[in-house]
This record gives sequence, C-alpha cells and structure tokens, in this order.
Amino acid sequence: MKDITIKIVGRRYAEGELEDEMEFVSDAKMYERAGARYFLYDESEFSGFPGCKTSLKVTDSSIRMKRIGSEVSGYGADLVFEKGKRFTSIYETPYGSFDMEVLTTDIHSDLDAEGYGKVVLGYDVSLQGIDEGRNEIDIEIMQ
Repeated sequence: MKDITIKIVGRRYAEGELEDEMEFVSDAKMYERAGARYFLYDESEFSGFPGCKTSLKVTDSSIRMKRIGSEVSGYGADLVFEKGKRFTSIYETPYGSFDMEVLTTDIHSDLDAEGYGKVVLGYDVSLQGIDEGRNEIDIEIMQ
C-alpha cells in the first residue's frame, strides 16, 4: 500500500450551466489487486461528508465508489459508474435514505503503471426523482 495525495474536483451543472464547483485534496492510500486500483481516503467537513471513509475501485472501464459514514455522520453510498450504463443505489444521509440513480456519460482513466495520473468521470444523477443534474468529477492521483 502506497501513501499518495488525491485531488478531487467536482462540478454540478443545472440546465447546462455550472452551478457549483468543489475542490478537495487529501492524503490517501493506494493499492492494486486483481487488475483494479483502489484509493482510500477520509472525507472532511470541506468535502461535505465529515466522518466518512471513501474507497474508489478503478478499472479500465468502471469506477466503484463506496462511502461509509459513522453513526454520527449518517452518510453512506455504494455507486458504480460504467459508461452508458444506469445504476441504482441507496444514498444515506442524516435526513434519511433516498433512491439514487446514475447514468454514466463519460469515464476516462489515464493512470500510469504506478497508479499516478487522472481519472475523469461524467454522469447524470437523479435523487429519488426530486433532484436531477449533470455532474463531472476529476480525480488526480499524485505522489
């Protein structure tokens, strides 16, 4: 397992216009198993998910994000992103659980042999049909 730095830039769009952008940098751990790279990091107050631990499993064609919160935070999610495919999951918040659906529109992994580089993800999201939008996430893995 290697110590790394992970930088995540998230963008949310509404009606084609940039609505919100968030940048988060954290110390993380990276390891490889069975052809997949795993990135583990703690969320913070700034990322909007204080007390959560997040793992990303990155393969050539998909990303799986598991966010596990403490009893205090109340957050949790298990999402799979694969271009052109729609996945449903339960999104746990301090305000209750909601059905979440994601449709991945873009996924591109440009990681070198050591696991450093960038992963780009674009997806449409629907939160129980109440809130819908387009999101982009840029994940940069640094030494």
